[in-house]
Amino acid sequence: MSRRAWILFAAMSLIWGVPYLLIRDAVHEVSPAVVVFSRTAIGAVVLLPFARRGMRIVWEHRWAVLAFALLEMVGPWFLLSDAERFITSSLAGLLIAFAPVLALVVARLIGLEKRIGRLRIAGLVVAIGGVAALGGGGMEAAGPWPVVEMMLVAVGYAIAPQIAATKLREVPALPMTAACLSIAAIIASPFAVMSWPAQPQSALATGSLVLLGLLCTALAFLLFFRLIADAGPARATAIAYVNPVVALALGVALHGDPLTPLIGAGAVLVLAGTFMATRRSRHEAEPAPAGPAQATSAQASG
Repeated sequence: MSRRAWILFAAMSLIWGVPYLLIRDAVHEVSPAVVVFSRTAIGAVVLLPFARRGMRIVWEHRWAVLAFALLEMVGPWFLLSDAERFITSSLAGLLIAFAPVLALVVARLIGLEKRIGRLRIAGLVVAIGGVAALGGGGMEAAGPWPVVEMMLVAVGYAIAPQIAATKLREVPALPMTAACLSIAAIIASPFAVMSWPAQPQSALATGSLVLLGLLCTALAFLLFFRLIADAGPARATAIAYVNPVVALALGVALHGDPLTPLIGAGAVLVLAGTFMATRRSRHEAEPAPAGPAQATSAQASG
């Protein structure tokens, strides 16, 4: 990759490792609905002026775009925000690393993957072992439901790219993202109004919401599109292997999340297993080239 591509890759790895920390700070004072509405409304307002020319083709694929928005943004971001009331931002980031693994399983079930080689099966097993190590090492949740929510987030992130791969290959990424953020903001708005806090939010919570919308959503997607253009979609989506590590490091450094040898080993196993499970051996057929929408959905951000 070029020097600019490496700079963009480093910036995106950091930016998409930050949301878990910001969400954790915000949900101490506001509801998950307020978090989702604030993030998506700010992102939509920033991106829509850049996306007007492509809205016609978005409208032509409106039902697939709606399904994509529900599975990539609305459902996952509600569940993620709710789960982070009860788990650390570090654990949230590491559990999201499961999304590429689940995407492989989903692709196999619906026929997009004809064969899964031994290396990739081994990767599935290693990643599951890594999650078990995280729990045994002290990175625990307040009950099973938050972990279930995070697994559902990963399922949404796993299914959404399959919709993009089969239904949205012709839709440009930028207008589709702006449209999806607008849909998410509209859906979240009544729930946000009903749960809007009576007292003014602290500077920490307000700043977290603003940064989620401006930095981790609007600016992040604009930089991601540039990274795709410079480095290609395959290299761009390798961010999914890096941002969980950033989430873990930030959680430990800023929130005092636990970091034991077993947690460290679990993190390595999750990321190594995900890498193995998404590698393709020379005996396996390559899928069709990724379209813009596919590349956009594959980032598995928080």
